Amino acid sequence: MLLDMIFLVISAVISGANNWKEIEVFGKSQIRWLQKFVPLENGIPSHDTLGRVFSILDHESFSQCFMKWIQTISRLTDGEVVAIDGKRLCGSSDKVKGIKAVHMVSAFASENGLCLGQTTCDEKSNEITAIPELLEILSIKGCTVTIDAMGCQSEIAKKIVQKEAGYILAVKENQKELHEQVVKMFEIKKTQSIDIDIDSGHGRVETRKCEIVSDLAFFDVEKEWTGLKTLVKIESERFIQIENKTQREIRYYISSLQVDAKTMNNKIREHWRIENKLHWILDVNFGEDSSSRRIGNSAKNFNLVSKIAMSLLSKENSEKNSMAIKRYKAALNPDYREKVLKI
Repeated sequence: MLLDMIFLVISAVISGANNWKEIEVFGKSQIRWLQKFVPLENGIPSHDTLGRVFSILDHESFSQCFMKWIQTISRLTDGEVVAIDGKRLCGSSDKVKGIKAVHMVSAFASENGLCLGQTTCDEKSNEITAIPELLEILSIKGCTVTIDAMGCQSEIAKKIVQKEAGYILAVKENQKELHEQVVKMFEIKKTQSIDIDIDSGHGRVETRKCEIVSDLAFFDVEKEWTGLKTLVKIESERFIQIENKTQREIRYYISSLQVDAKTMNNKIREHWRIENKLHWILDVNFGEDSSSRRIGNSAKNFNLVSKIAMSLLSKENSEKNSMAIKRYKAALNPDYREKVLKI
């Protein structure tokens, strides 16, 4: 019965359903199609039943099954960027009942366009403990792990190297001494490599200048960071035409990679795909932040179902369509739905 429900829910979410009620409606309208693959002897469960079952479904076991499955459909390339970042599930909180929002930390393979795994924590500050737990269960040998400033911790860098991967970690003033040392190095050292990248589109022009220092003599905190080889400075200038305004920003990174500035510039840019290709799609196409799922494991498990649906839809490339169009087509065309599900 549980497997029947899981098949129903994944099929429905692929076909555009974003909540339990919509899944129930999908099930009742597609019951003959569903029964080609699962018996559903008791018919389509109500939305309340679906919500209750997924609220008590053990999330850790479900997540482990997801990760094992992802490994069967993805093959990470050498040096592929695996971006790790957290996202708050806004609809999972209830201030009146004192229920805190779920904070999900995900690992996203930029080239494959797939979420490789996830773990949960109570709030953003706990990402420091959640990230090592996620790294422990990932297969990332030969990849480049990128993390924002919250994950810039010496123990996290050590864990990545132990997993035989490289790292690029953002440095901000939450690591005051480290930040000051990196800034100082770019003032006293000659950069070994420089790359300038210009990108335009959607009414804006962005120039990104990447500089690398690989001579770490006089870098006082070098020994604290396992595998550290380079310091990185990114100067970005974004001109927004409609506002006739220019935005400037300087960001710093530490890295275990010994690569030229062009390669580094590209890898740092790829980190943001986790925002554009995972978090944004979950919010806009799958309605994650607007949905209220607060009981038990309901929010965490529905987030995982959405990622399963995203992965299947991303892998279906017979036509070049957006995620929204693919879901709409899956709703209308059972043959296409089967192609997405690979059944």
